[in-house]
Amino acid sequence: MPLTFYNSKLADAINWARKYSLFQYPFVTACCGMEFMALWAPKYDIGRFGAEFPRFSPRQADLLIIVGTITERQAPVLRRIYDQMCEPKWVIAFGVCASTGGFYQNYSVMPGADQVIPVDVYVPGCPPRPEQALDALMMLQDRIQRGEGHSQVALKQEKGFDVPLASIRPSQRRGGGA
Repeated sequence: MPLTFYNSKLADAINWARKYSLFQYPFVTACCGMEFMALWAPKYDIGRFGAEFPRFSPRQADLLIIVGTITERQAPVLRRIYDQMCEPKWVIAFGVCASTGGFYQNYSVMPGADQVIPVDVYVPGCPPRPEQALDALMMLQDRIQRGEGHSQVALKQEKGFDVPLASIRPSQRRGGGA
């Protein structure tokens, strides 16, 4: 029994450290970016939550924040960025366009980022307020502290749900050339 106690305390300490050391990669594509940038202003100060420094290399980030509309042409790029991130990794979809495709219901817009990668927290709104983004960050931190939320697909598979892996449709190039 003591071994379990020490393992649980060590896991709690590691999760506490992960909770306050989020290195984010912002994937900003549309108008929600203006509200997203307000998070670094003195009024909201995202630095209080340990997520202040953005990383512009996915290999140095563990939190992907998708801000704005994702088109079909951007989907393979988004998947590549997600695959290059270090484990454990988390994803926040910021805004209705990143969550569900928004009011763009046409052939070129993805109906949500979760069609390509697993999303841990959704932030609704068009555009969402910075307070909502801070609330989503605190929600994600609570899930990290409990040891869940870093792999939505794995959690669903453990509970017995049939979860198809996110797939990207191959591009259909016509003609030759590079």
